[in-house]
Amino acid sequence: MFVTSNFLVFLAKLLSFISYPCLWLIQIIIIIRALISWVNPDPYNPIVQFLNKVTEPILYPIRRMLHLDFRIGIDISPIIAILLIYILQLFINNFLVNTLIDLAYKLK
Repeated sequence: MFVTSNFLVFLAKLLSFISYPCLWLIQIIIIIRALISWVNPDPYNPIVQFLNKVTEPILYPIRRMLHLDFRIGIDISPIIAILLIYILQLFINNFLVNTLIDLAYKLK
């Protein structure tokens, strides 16, 4: 049980350590893409292509879920994506990590 509890603590700390910077980086990339979209970028620019390839798997499902009558001419999918990423960060850091640590201490 000692090994299992130490592994769960390690897993919780690793999850907290890795998830925050990765999700923060995704948020920054989404913000950059939204800002660049305001200036009508060249679609053949490698930076623009990279931003589109990285963020489109996140933003396209959100755009698809928005109903046609809700669309107001402004793409609000980056705002919704950032909000969902923020909620995911809260879930991981405040619930999942604490649950793993509590479970580890109960196993000792």
